Amino acid sequence: MKTGAKSILWSVAALLLLLAIAVPLVNALVFAVMMVPAVVLYATLPRPWFALHMAVVYAVGTIVLGPAALIVGLFFLIPSVVMGHLYRKGIPARQVLTSVTLTLLGLSLLELLLADLWFGFSLIHEIRIMIGDTVDGLNREGIMPGTWTAEMTESYIQNLIHSIPMALIVASFVLAVVTHAIAGSVLRAGGLAVPKLQPIRKWMLPRIFVLYYLIVLIADMAVPSDGTSFMTVVLHNLAPLMKLTFSIQAMGFFFYIAHERRWNKAIPVLLAVIVAIFPPFSLIGVLDAAIPIRKAFKKS
Repeated sequence: MKTGAKSILWSVAALLLLLAIAVPLVNALVFAVMMVPAVVLYATLPRPWFALHMAVVYAVGTIVLGPAALIVGLFFLIPSVVMGHLYRKGIPARQVLTSVTLTLLGLSLLELLLADLWFGFSLIHEIRIMIGDTVDGLNREGIMPGTWTAEMTESYIQNLIHSIPMALIVASFVLAVVTHAIAGSVLRAGGLAVPKLQPIRKWMLPRIFVLYYLIVLIADMAVPSDGTSFMTVVLHNLAPLMKLTFSIQAMGFFFYIAHERRWNKAIPVLLAVIVAIFPPFSLIGVLDAAIPIRKAFKKS
């Protein structure tokens, strides 16, 4: 199949994904792969042709769905261009993921700000209303325990609000990883030299991260968890985020052992699932980063 025909098919895929945002439930899955067609098109087409393809896609999407299609489309277009541009320059995969994650995170914060300024939509206000209405409804049905108080509701709302930054970071990272996994594979199959991520068994955090983690844990214990200060919000997100990072390190440790000891490939996958389910296993990642325990498992 000629390149032109492939480009048209990818443009059709981009349009179908854009239109699918109007379908409830399906749109949650669509968002995860929304950037893939645009990344492939940017990496394989001259820039004027890429602009033409995307203009047609967004024009049709806007005619069918209205301005919402253009807003969503432009949100995903910018990080797609960033990823495609870095692919064309041969930038290492880790830097690509970092750049795209930060781009998505910045756009998310910008959209929340613009939604508040232009449309009066406040995510924090909406969370308060949603949780308040839910608790009131459960109280009317007699489902809520009698010990539940208004102070407990407020504490729950504060925890949700404080968790927004971490949720945005994790969502941005997941979108970047999924897009890289799919678009990178497609482009490599087409002959483009797209750098791969290192195998998970080779992932290693710098040892200094352990010191950072200890500082965060000590600060988290010292700062009141029910506060509303900037430091409280930072620690509320930074502590679990670093635990997640060390959980990934622990997964890499198990894949390393499996590779060195030639275990069945299913074993490290099962262990990785256990680490994901039980956060305390992130301590294994801390030890792996702090001391050279992998040397004990290295093949002689």
